[in-house]
This record gives sequence, structure tokens and C-alpha cells, in this order.
Amino acid sequence: MTLQLALLLSYSALLIGLGLWIGRRVRGASDFFVAGRQLGPGLIFSTMLAANIGAGSTVNATALGYSSGVAAWWWVGSAALGNAVLAFWIGPAIRREAAARDLRTVGDYLEYRYGATVRALIAALLWVGSLFILAGQLFAMGVVLETVAGIPSWAGCAIGGAVITVYFTAGGLLTSAWVNMVQLIVKLGGFAIAVPLVLDRIGGFQALSLIRSDDQAYWTFWRPGPPGIMYLALLTPAFIVSPGLLQKIFGARDDRAVRIGVGLNALGLLLYAGVPVVLGISARLLFPSLALPDLALPTILMRGLPPVVGALGLAAVFSAEVSAADAVLFMLTTSLSQDLYKRFVNPSAPDARLLTVTRLTAMVSGIAGVVLAIGLGSVLSALTIFYSLLGMSLFVPILAGLYVRRAGTPEAMASIACGVATMVAVRFTTAGRGIFGLTPELTGLIAASMGFLIVFVSRSRTYEPERAV
Repeated sequence: MTLQLALLLSYSALLIGLGLWIGRRVRGASDFFVAGRQLGPGLIFSTMLAANIGAGSTVNATALGYSSGVAAWWWVGSAALGNAVLAFWIGPAIRREAAARDLRTVGDYLEYRYGATVRALIAALLWVGSLFILAGQLFAMGVVLETVAGIPSWAGCAIGGAVITVYFTAGGLLTSAWVNMVQLIVKLGGFAIAVPLVLDRIGGFQALSLIRSDDQAYWTFWRPGPPGIMYLALLTPAFIVSPGLLQKIFGARDDRAVRIGVGLNALGLLLYAGVPVVLGISARLLFPSLALPDLALPTILMRGLPPVVGALGLAAVFSAEVSAADAVLFMLTTSLSQDLYKRFVNPSAPDARLLTVTRLTAMVSGIAGVVLAIGLGSVLSALTIFYSLLGMSLFVPILAGLYVRRAGTPEAMASIACGVATMVAVRFTTAGRGIFGLTPELTGLIAASMGFLIVFVSRSRTYEPERAV
């Protein structure tokens, strides 16, 4: 057994043990779903940043740096901008709504604001999207473990899935928040040590500029993309309205915790955004002939650094995948148990029964994510599918629900239908290139806004939307 594999297996055991220990404090569904609404700024910061630095921000962003250059910054940079909006605008407003009406999921909010039909439609879309993002995170874990230990990637997916499922099932948001704090320390410490050593190995920042110096696109920061500034349309809306992030905010104890915790998280993402770019370009210099760009990060940590430092860096990457995956499992599990089971199957279920169903749902969802990851074969394809669905279906209804009080079910349904249908149509008819210089995601977002606006204007000004009680 290699040093790297031994460290990752020991670290996995530590996460499971910590999760099971903290899970003993979970006494009911409220603790599982929203941690009793007692999370302060520190835990909000750590659980949000841990969730945001996942497969997309490590394996995928480094792969983009390897293949496409400095414009890869926009993957994490766009997420940072979305989180800044969430911290100071959307987050506090929706937290107040959730606390006042005991809302536990984004589905609860959508039903309160628009009715059961919108809740059911969004829940169905999110179940599909969440499975894809969970699969993407697990696939990244498989890549890491395959590179480290030479085990098949499917086995790595299964190991990562087991770790997440066990500790998350023990206590939901409460265990995730504390485990994420440990994961964040490991990942930030690992990258803080690895990046300077990688730069020293290649000869410093000056050596970076010599890599593909004749390729102007590789060194164009404002590249239209993707990769490039068009990631703003794909990622920024998704990170403003992601149910996994919003439901963490539902667990905050007050608006101050949201503003400080999520705001520091956005700042952390901005500071981190250049890390995968540097690692990806450095990997291009050291290992120019990788079979897959997704191998860039684990390869440079495994073969470009001393064994002990590389092991720490790989633990940081593994932490990133695990923390992001548990955020998605949280979103998927709570939606299935609260939005489907509690709302439509057994509305009178007592709290103890709901907690049992929620834990069983977490186990089944974790297994389903592993199966999908094994068949998917790519981090980028999984993340793109999820973020596209998220932005097109949720962005306009959630923002309008907070600030356009006369908007009702017809506006929300029109926005969802126009956004998703347009995005899918443009993606498939143009092979993902977009039209008129606009990506499929940006085209869909424009269509979602227009659909909402047309229905809103056409309805009677005296209309008052029905509210679920």
C-alpha cells in the first residue's frame, strides 16, 4: 500500500468517525435539515467554502487550466461573484422567509410562494440535476484514487460514495457543517503548501509565461469562451440559487451570520480562483501528454512533488470532492424526503418517521450517485448538465418570489418552461455553440426572464397570488 493511499484511507476513517460522533446529537428532522437554525458565521463560512471548492473547482478547473490556459479562472471566479450576491442580497432575504415560516427546503419556499405544482416540477428537475452533480463529484474521487493507487476508477467512486453516505446519513446538515470545517482546513493547508513547491519545481512565475507562449488564446484572460467570461452565464446564477447552498443558509441563526459567513466564503473563492489555473498550466509544462486533462491535478500532486507533500495535496483534493458531494447529497436527500415523501406521500408522518425515511433516502441516493458516476466518465459533462438545469429552472422564480409580490404560479411556470426548453433546444441544435454569440445557458436565462415578464404583464394588475399555508 502506498503512502498516499494509506493517508487517504485513514483520513476517510476519520471523517466517518467524526460524522457518526456528531450525528448522536441529531434528535429530529429539524436538526437534520437545518441544524436547528443555529449555525453561526464560522460554520456557515466553512461549510459553504468547503462545498464550493469541490470537483469543479479542483479537478475540472485544473483540467481547464491545463487545456485552455488562464481563462479557466472564470470557473471559480464566476462562483465567487455568485456567492457575493448571495451573501449580501438573496441570502439574508430568503433566510428570513425560511425562519418565519419554518421552511426547510427550497421546495418548501417554492410551494409557499407559487404552489404545489411549481414545487413538484422543480423538485423533479433538481432530482435529475442533483444526481448528475453527485456523480461528477464521485467521478473526480475515482480519478484521484485511480491515480494514487492504481485501483479502477469505479472502485474509487464506490469508496468515496461510501464515506460521504455514512457520515452524512448520521446527521445531515449538522454533521456536514462540522466535518466540512475539518475538510476545509485540510484542503486549504494542502494547496497552500503544494502551490509554492510546484512553482519552485518549474522555475517560478516567469517559467509559466513560456508555456505555449505562441498560443494567444491560451493566455487571453477575457476569452469569450467557454472557457472564459461566458462562464458568468453558466455558473453565477447557479451559485446564487443553488438549493444546496440556500438550505445551508436556512440553518443560519441570523442575517449577520449569512452576510459574514457567505461573504467570507465569496472572498475565499476569489483568492483561491488562481490556484487551479497555476496548477493546470504547470502540469502542462511538466506532463504535456496526459491522456485526459482531468488527470492533470492528481498527476502533478503525485509525480511533481515530494511524496509527503503530494499525499497532503491529494488529501486536500479528496476533501474537496467529499465536501462538495455531501452538499449535493444533502440537497438531493432533503428534497426527496421533504418535497416528495412528507408533502405528497405521507403528510402526517411524525418527526421520527420522517428522520428515518430521510436517512434511508440518503443511503439510496448515495448508491445511485455511485452507479451514475461509473457510467458517466467525465466531471465536466456532469457539472455542465447540473448547473444548466439549476440556472434555467430556479434563478428567475426565486428572485421574483422575493421581490415581485404579484408574481404567481403562471409566471413561475412560464419562466421554467421557456428557460429549460430554450436552453435544451439551443444546446442540441448548435452542438453547444450557442447563437448570436450567446451560450445556450445565457440564451435560456434570457428566455426564462422574457417568459416570466410576458405572463406577468399580460395578467390583471389586480391579481394577488395565492399563498400556500
